[in-house]
Amino acid sequence: MKKYIYTVMLLFVAITVTQAQRMLPKQKGLEISTGILSDEKIGNDYYINIGMTVNGKNGNYQLWALEYTHQYHDYKGIQIPQETYTAEGGYSLFLLGDARKNITLNLGITGVVGYESINRGEAMLYDGAKILSEENFIYGAGGRLTFETYLSDRFVLVLQGRTKVLWGTDLEQFRPSAGVGLRFNF
Repeated sequence: MKKYIYTVMLLFVAITVTQAQRMLPKQKGLEISTGILSDEKIGNDYYINIGMTVNGKNGNYQLWALEYTHQYHDYKGIQIPQETYTAEGGYSLFLLGDARKNITLNLGITGVVGYESINRGEAMLYDGAKILSEENFIYGAGGRLTFETYLSDRFVLVLQGRTKVLWGTDLEQFRPSAGVGLRFNF
């Protein structure tokens, strides 16, 4: 009988100890995400983002990221490329989630700086038209609402809706997007 009691106790302790602790303070993560830009035309417009997270208390975390955005503008049957390179840093606040933080909803606020290029620096088009919008350094603020769920102890699936408000640009100031990402926690 003692043998069965010890076996059950050992299994109980093993199950309790192996339960993952999630969102530990000062734990770092590497996040890679991609998505589409939400404008009138959905097609070749996309973004790629790589970032680092540093967990704080209560499910909050800092976010530092680099992003490349590529979109096209139509002109007389050709597409004029617009590329944006940005760096952003901010904080994400825990809104909702279960007790073990398997599933969470977070709201992030970031500051954004970067550079945008239009038609790879070429102002003249094939028909002699001149692009009046110029390449610029841009700055602004961003917000994101993320739904995060743990796939395993280290991998987190991130679904996000984001927006950026940018100044210093000759083009759209308000840039919404939606995407999916994967975070690896160290």
